[in-house]
Amino acid sequence: MPDFFDQLDQQLGEDRGPHGEPSQHDFLSIELPPILEAFATDWDALLPLIPGRVDYRVLIGTGRYIYAYAVEGQLAPNGTIELVRLEIQLTGPPDGPID
Repeated sequence: MPDFFDQLDQQLGEDRGPHGEPSQHDFLSIELPPILEAFATDWDALLPLIPGRVDYRVLIGTGRYIYAYAVEGQLAPNGTIELVRLEIQLTGPPDGPID
């Protein structure tokens, strides 16, 4: 879906960042294939996004280049799954004790 890729554009640059932050290409080539596989093969096991609505699911996971992601998918009437929302967290919590 176009909105999904617009969200990717807003969260990651075209090139790797100055401190090794991943690029859009990194996400598309490394992170996205297993996400697509999970939506394609494990739809019923994914978390329901909206209680009582079986046509929306969310996948929360960790990546190779990014710390965490949440991807929302919608099952269309024709049976295809559309990725509709993407949230990326590049880094985890800082090291050290939590106050």
